[in-house]
Amino acid sequence: MDGSDPMIEFVIHSLKAGGGELAIAPMPGRTRHYGTDWQRLLAWRPDLVLTMTTQAELDRKGAGSLGVDLGNKNIGWLHLPVVDFGVPDGLDWPGVRDQTLPVLGNGGRVLVHCFGGCGRSGMMVLRLMIAAGEEPEAALVRLRKVRPCAVETDAQMAWARAG
Repeated sequence: MDGSDPMIEFVIHSLKAGGGELAIAPMPGRTRHYGTDWQRLLAWRPDLVLTMTTQAELDRKGAGSLGVDLGNKNIGWLHLPVVDFGVPDGLDWPGVRDQTLPVLGNGGRVLVHCFGGCGRSGMMVLRLMIAAGEEPEAALVRLRKVRPCAVETDAQMAWARAG
């Protein structure tokens, strides 16, 4: 670690889940140049990235091309925009689950990010862990060991536990 605050640095926090690797991170470009964070993202070698930020958030920090950039590297991308501190509205959860769990089941790597890498992404990571067969309380404890700020609101917790 370089001494900077990990809460605002692009750090990928990963854990084993569903037979693969599931990770939570802030948005590339949030606190530094997008290109620097992009290189760290690539070095982690994700097979699929789930973006929980709005397009406006991506654009504001120079990450508006993230989906195209991932596609150019043959990395899958699901853009699942949720407002900050919010929960998904109209999200096709079965579709997300059915695209994500097989990646993990084949030993793949899935990176989930929102703006800060806490609430929205934590909510999605927790729901994926539960969908992969983990008991909700144990999954939350494991997730918060690697990312203490994961899942920020009661509504996010309720969505993550909805099954």
